[in-house]
Amino acid sequence: MIKYAVKYLKNTFVPLNGANELDNLDGKLILVRTDKGEEVLKAFLVNTEIGKLFENSKKTPPAFEFLRVMTQEDMMIYEEIKKEEVTSFFKCKELVKKHNLSMNLVQCRLTFDRRKISFYYTAPERVDFRELLKDLTQVFKRMRIDLRHIGVRDESSIMDGTGICGKPFCCSSYLRKFESINAKLAKDQGMPIAPSKISGTCGRLLCCLTYEYSNYIEAAKGMPPIGSTVMTPAGLGKVCMIQFLNNAVSVKFEDGKIKDFGKSDVEMVDANINVDINVPRITNYAPDEKVDARQLRQLEDDRNSSTGNV
Repeated sequence: MIKYAVKYLKNTFVPLNGANELDNLDGKLILVRTDKGEEVLKAFLVNTEIGKLFENSKKTPPAFEFLRVMTQEDMMIYEEIKKEEVTSFFKCKELVKKHNLSMNLVQCRLTFDRRKISFYYTAPERVDFRELLKDLTQVFKRMRIDLRHIGVRDESSIMDGTGICGKPFCCSSYLRKFESINAKLAKDQGMPIAPSKISGTCGRLLCCLTYEYSNYIEAAKGMPPIGSTVMTPAGLGKVCMIQFLNNAVSVKFEDGKIKDFGKSDVEMVDANINVDINVPRITNYAPDEKVDARQLRQLEDDRNSSTGNV
């Protein structure tokens, strides 16, 4: 039975080998061996039921080997390493600028044994960093250097943060696979097509646009489309907005008034009435920002937005 796990990149929980016989390990910093080398991570006590799911799941990542609980001497070394990561980051950034490379350095990670240093970067296209690598080998001697290209969504996932909803980023808490997202998802859900409303910190469309999309499609069944003429208890009018979550529609009448009706209270009819439905959108948002086709394409561009190289 799995007793302990550690939280790794993108908040992935990884089981521990060799720690089941230990007590009071929960919440302590420990030294483990990963595929990158020796790393410092925090141990967590695994609930018995979760442990069973861990063991039976095919998606459980390979266990890390437990080495030891961090000693006071280890903690001093760890503090030095964290400072070294910062200085190494800026050294690499200077070299990137020197070689005029189109790459954005995101993060630097150094293993506890100082045998491997990893630089994570984003780039719009393939980067020829051979000359950069030559310089890095001269600066970071006796270390394996890993230059790792990641996507802009991966960048947000490893940097962590809080979304516009006030909760931690989905990509850095539980989301493991990024779905293809386009602006149609926002349009179909009645959201304003404005970058600040439908994009995340990564500069791409919000991942959560896909979460409830199937519910909106189901709710739209039987709804009269916008612009259609309907008979209501108050007379003939045209549908100017669909309220999916309320299972209702907003109808504009010839006198300019707008009223809300339940889906069951309206019936589509074949009639022409003099109603202009180009009315301001009724939402709780500020007026929509101006957005052109180029901005939309950029928001929808998922090429290399996630590389899986974290």
